[in-house]
Amino acid sequence: MNVFLWIVAGVLAAFFLAAGATKLSQSRRKLLANPNMKWVEDFSAGTIKLIGTAEVLGALGLILPGALDIAPVLVPLAATGLGLIMIGAIITHGRRKEFQPIAINIVILILTALVAIFRFGPNSF
Repeated sequence: MNVFLWIVAGVLAAFFLAAGATKLSQSRRKLLANPNMKWVEDFSAGTIKLIGTAEVLGALGLILPGALDIAPVLVPLAATGLGLIMIGAIITHGRRKEFQPIAINIVILILTALVAIFRFGPNSF
């Protein structure tokens, strides 16, 4: 189970690192040009950067504390925080009636919950 959780955490970390880096490195206008990022219309540039920062820090929090054995309790906390971001994404897409991205958000939410539950509980470090 430990190996499985490391794999899930690694996949989630790669996903959130890429998503966060995109939000941090591109302007709001450039993000709006992407048809998959129309939700950006509802948020200020500062809020988008804040979301991107939270995603990058969450991605690092999924891997580094466990790998370095420094405050490994941060791993399930990072997973919980990323799960909260996914709940926000589900709500945002739902309000905008963008139902296709919700399925992806739900899968990611389930994976973050899986890491959080097992790293807090039976498979903690």
